[in-house]
Amino acid sequence: MNNYKLILQYDGSNYAGWQLQKNAVTIQQVVTDAIEIILKEKVVLTGSGRTDAGVHALGQAANFKTDSSLELYKFRYQLNSVLPFDISAVNAEMVDENFNSRYDARKRSYIYLLSRIKSPFYGKYSWNPHREIELSKLRTLSSGFLGMKDFSAFCKTSSETKNKVCEVFNISWTEKNNLIVFSIEADRFLHGMVRTILGTLLDSLKHENPEHFIEDIFENKDRTFAGESVPAKGLFLYKVEYDN
Repeated sequence: MNNYKLILQYDGSNYAGWQLQKNAVTIQQVVTDAIEIILKEKVVLTGSGRTDAGVHALGQAANFKTDSSLELYKFRYQLNSVLPFDISAVNAEMVDENFNSRYDARKRSYIYLLSRIKSPFYGKYSWNPHREIELSKLRTLSSGFLGMKDFSAFCKTSSETKNKVCEVFNISWTEKNNLIVFSIEADRFLHGMVRTILGTLLDSLKHENPEHFIEDIFENKDRTFAGESVPAKGLFLYKVEYDN
């Protein structure tokens, strides 16, 4: 069978996340339906990872297999013609038959947008925490999340994943025109992990000893000790990296 990889962008505002769900509209379902309309056959679309309700993507990877041999440019044009305005296929390519967009991913990157001001242009895709954001302190505190660690305290309590150990490779903070970009790269992410890490970092600024506050959360491995998750609207799956 032929195996095709897609790179998708989407505005997650109107969807219940990536993953297929009963009685809810999801990105995976809408893209699958569009592919099946074009190919006139059933396909199984596998994404690199789940994004929650309201979370966006600039570089979600997904793959599907088909007996059909696709003319890639034509197929991408057709797919974008069928997809709604808030979902787009920005690339399509043939990959090895054994390629799996989820299990073959080596690194995943997310960005989160925070705004220092109330802006009609930033409002839909960023969050204004209505507090002082001290970037120098946040850069220092972020180093406490780097490396291979147990992130049990930084995922949703309903998470079914038993192994909570992830390796975070990089965290960075940049700012331009009152828009702050929080970037994080890891081998994998748990359910709600990025939003909880960011909420905890912001919460730590209120404590007299923020480094100790974060260390205690890791040690306790209890979600109730971590900060409140930041809103979904500012979060984007930025990029997924593979060996080839």
